[in-house]
Amino acid sequence: MTLRKALPGDVRGLYLLEQALFSAENFPLSKQSLYYHVRHNLLYLAQSETGEIAGYVLALVRRKDAKIYSLGVAQSFRGNKLAQKLMALVMKELDSLGFKRSLLEVRTDNPGAIYLYKSLGFSVTKRLEAFYRDGYDAYLMEAKNGGEKLPGTLGHL
Repeated sequence: MTLRKALPGDVRGLYLLEQALFSAENFPLSKQSLYYHVRHNLLYLAQSETGEIAGYVLALVRRKDAKIYSLGVAQSFRGNKLAQKLMALVMKELDSLGFKRSLLEVRTDNPGAIYLYKSLGFSVTKRLEAFYRDGYDAYLMEAKNGGEKLPGTLGHL
């Protein structure tokens, strides 16, 4: 498995993964949005030895505080800490860019993601009522950047 920055040629595969992972209620990214984010934000992916995109993380950086906008891992690649490795990678990059804190929203009915984010130093700061299109609430979570909990580098896993 290789972790690397996404390139424009990866957008089709990222879009297919996005569609497989997120329903309309969870605000899936369009191809146009993915092209934009490849060029203007931090979009890292995990690529298998066969070239399949196993997962990705997107952080928005054109703002005062960085925002982890999306994280996804293909069902067939779950269970090997890939989400944790992608998050560690992007958090280290955000730290190196000088961001003092990072924010994200997560569904309140997603205990696995909440546990992951807490293990990486995020804490719940606010409940966002009816945040998603299906009426579910979200937690706003925040982490102080510093990288001390975040092992991970670009390259092979």
